[in-house]
Amino acid sequence: MKTTRTNPEIEIIFEDNHLLVVNKPEGLLSQEDHTGDPDILTLCRKYIKKEYKKPGNVFLGLLHRLDRPVSGVMMLAKTSKAASRISEQIRRRTIKKKYLAVVTGNPPPNGYLTHYLLKDEKTNTVRVVEPNIKHAQDAKLMFQRVETVGDLHLLKVSLITGRPHQIRVQLSEEGYPILGDQKYGESNRSTPALHAFSLELEHPTLKKEIIFSAKPPQINPWSKFSIKTYS
Repeated sequence: MKTTRTNPEIEIIFEDNHLLVVNKPEGLLSQEDHTGDPDILTLCRKYIKKEYKKPGNVFLGLLHRLDRPVSGVMMLAKTSKAASRISEQIRRRTIKKKYLAVVTGNPPPNGYLTHYLLKDEKTNTVRVVEPNIKHAQDAKLMFQRVETVGDLHLLKVSLITGRPHQIRVQLSEEGYPILGDQKYGESNRSTPALHAFSLELEHPTLKKEIIFSAKPPQINPWSKFSIKTYS
């Protein structure tokens, strides 16, 4: 397994001249904020600078973010051409994102959820509102319940839109909050059991479909479930 050899180390899923795809550990920031804590973008820049002995500033484009508590696939652009072409795919919503979530409650075998969400920038929280509320954004996702162990359920979630805290808020609104998501109603774990499982997109230069995936960390509660469900 290749890593960035930084502190903390980050698993490298894929790398070529245009893309760097990593498996973000839970608890690590996507980019620098006021806390000064380690973040993916800064650490990966350090990796590229050292690995390829690059002088000066290293270009690395942040294409999307994961909430700090969320682990999983993160993709960064090593060239401006790749950044531009993938950003266009994001705008056109052609990139397919799938997540794994461990939830409580009683979710059905599968579902399609649509809500309108409003973010409060001061508290960094999101809530479900009526469609006519100013600045509300539509949020859509699909899910499949793939395994149940005791009172915990493993869901595979496919995003249709990409809104802040979308999966966490929508699942909580329906009565099956993510295990450990203290911000949205479930407190049996220190962090939400949510993992960015895969990204499917068109490679920016090869023009072919490519899928990047990462298994969740094999710790509780992920270790309760069959490894077959992660394939």
